[in-house]
Formats: sequence, structure tokens, C-alpha cells
Amino acid sequence: MNWELSHRADRRALPIADRHYNRQKIGAPQFVPPGRCLVLLTHIADALWVSSWPFAEYVKHNWAGAWVCSCFRNESDILSSKLIREACAVTRWKWGDPPEIGMVTFVNTEKVRKKRDWGRCYLKAGFKNVGSTKGGLVTLMLEPKDFPIPQPPSNHFEQSLLLI
Repeated sequence: MNWELSHRADRRALPIADRHYNRQKIGAPQFVPPGRCLVLLTHIADALWVSSWPFAEYVKHNWAGAWVCSCFRNESDILSSKLIREACAVTRWKWGDPPEIGMVTFVNTEKVRKKRDWGRCYLKAGFKNVGSTKGGLVTLMLEPKDFPIPQPPSNHFEQSLLLI
């Protein structure tokens, strides 16, 4: 497991969060949207993942109720598709079985490098292209049946000791 539990204002994650294209306010101490979240960071802070679980009543896209990958940036040598699968496994470990609609992520094709397919690393991790938002973002979804088995992050024992 390459991921460790982190939090929405982890100073180690700020530099990589600031380099993600969806960053709203560069340098702000928090880099996660409001609501329920799971923040993962690799040990040397060269990859960042954020799972969000927004309350359906506040969602404006067609996939209300879904878990959302609101941030993924990989500057490590680890395959992005492997990190995505692991992050989905940790999300399931933390929150239980995924909602009926699964998990979605949105790709702004104007802000990422073009590859053969938009969101190629997500597609290799089992996500499927399910259309676009009204604003034109490509929407990729991981269905509940395609989720990996739950798996804890590498530092979950350390985190549970802090609670004792």
C-alpha cells in the first residue's frame, strides 16, 4: 500500500495540491472541498488523492450521491492506475461499500495533457467514460461492482494509536 492517511490541511500536501489544475486558491491552508473527505498522501508526498462524499442535496451535477475523486496528482514513479485502485480500496475501507452510483471524477480536457483517451489512468484503473457535465468536463465512473476490496492505508495503525 502506497497511501497514508492525511488531512485537508496537511502542510506536506500543500505543494502538490497547489500544482493540481483545479486548485482554487494557491497557497491556502486547506485544499479540499467542504464536506466529508478522505485525504491520502504517499510517504514522501509525491502523490495526493482526495475522495469527497458530498451531500446529494448540494450537488449540481447528474451524479448526486456518488463518491467523488476531487483531486488526484501523481508526481511519483508509481503507475497512476495502481495508485487510483489503491485509493479506491482505502476509500472503501474508510466508508464501507460504495453508493449505488459508485465513484466519479471529472476531467477538464483544457487543463490536462492529451493522451490517447482523456483520463487514461482512470480508465486503466476500471473507470468508464459516462459522458460530460453541462460545463463540458469529461465524467468517468467506477461502478460499485468494479471497486477493489477494502484495504487500509499504510499508516492506519499509527493513526489508531493517536486515538488511544
